[in-house]
Amino acid sequence: MVVVLGLIACAKTNSTEQQAAAPVVRYEWGVPIDSFRIDTCVVNNRETLGGILNRLGATRKQITGITLMPRSEFDVRTIRPGKTYYALFQMDTAGVEQLCYYVYKPSIREDVVLHLTDSIYVESFEKPITHVNRAADVVIESSLWNAMVGNGLPTELALELSDIYAWTIDFFGLQKGDSIRVYYDEQYVDSTRIGIGRIYAADFYHARHWQSAFWFEHENIGNYFDAEGNSLRKTFLKAPLNYKRISSGFTYARKHPIYKVVRPHTGVDYAAPMGTPVVSIGDGVVTMKQYKGGGGHTVKIKHNSTYTTAYLHLSKYAKGLAVGKHVKQGEVIGYVGSSGSSTGPHLDFRVWKNGSPIDPLKMQSPPAEPIPAQYKDTFTIVVENYRKLLQQ
Repeated sequence: MVVVLGLIACAKTNSTEQQAAAPVVRYEWGVPIDSFRIDTCVVNNRETLGGILNRLGATRKQITGITLMPRSEFDVRTIRPGKTYYALFQMDTAGVEQLCYYVYKPSIREDVVLHLTDSIYVESFEKPITHVNRAADVVIESSLWNAMVGNGLPTELALELSDIYAWTIDFFGLQKGDSIRVYYDEQYVDSTRIGIGRIYAADFYHARHWQSAFWFEHENIGNYFDAEGNSLRKTFLKAPLNYKRISSGFTYARKHPIYKVVRPHTGVDYAAPMGTPVVSIGDGVVTMKQYKGGGGHTVKIKHNSTYTTAYLHLSKYAKGLAVGKHVKQGEVIGYVGSSGSSTGPHLDFRVWKNGSPIDPLKMQSPPAEPIPAQYKDTFTIVVENYRKLLQQ
């Protein structure tokens, strides 16, 4: 009896060892890839899918089957130079190597698999994005962009932060010693970083005070708010373009650079390269689009019953712009030029409040709607949590 038990025990042990030693089958794209020889290649300039498949030894039947696919399933014209592809080969029963799969990678996340075996069809795969939370604290020496680069942080942070604070901070007025704390997430596919996701919270020190920004969603709408629950999104942007400098300010006693006489200049001149996009500082309706004497190509926008803006000396208008068209805040309406009476490329930007010209640089932009009262307690908890994360 003891001998029988011992034999049974040995049999179980051997069975377990055999199971542990069994090879692990690796799958990719639903295919057991260890059963294939895989070539990794890059699409060369002027290569076509037909040419690639022909070089890989695809049969006429395979190539014809692919070309007959509807473009909605697979468009052979989408093959682009520099993109990676894989060719999977396997021996047939006669010992001849056959092309079984062609895998094209249009992006780091996407794989398009052409099945070339019994039936020819296409299958798409998309890798998941992994989110990793990060906290950063940097001091600005020259610009926000350089601060990110100098600290090994994603440059996308500078762009996103510029959008978040577009209504409250003049990024052309940053000073040495300004600083930013930010809590955000980075996006990865496998181990490759593909960009940043959401910025959840930030503290920006500028002009001797801190400006906080906290992401908060309510009623399926997300926005950035300060610590008191006021929206950072204002009715108007701080400036209608990315400019190099202000070449002339709002004044009633400026000597005109061309006519050499004193004339009021009820606007702000932003010096910028020819062709720089000009955007509407707020939602509104186009009331003028025409060549207007010394102002050259001009666009005028009525935002509400109080505010109207104008954009002068444009080189050209945005495609599709027309009188009566509704434009959104940040929408391109034209491009910097030197049309009309102008000594060089710049934008003459003007604002009227209740029909009277005002200095655009001193305009007080009313805030958007704050957080509704019923969400205030929840928002307070969110802010407290984000503040702790910013201090990590």
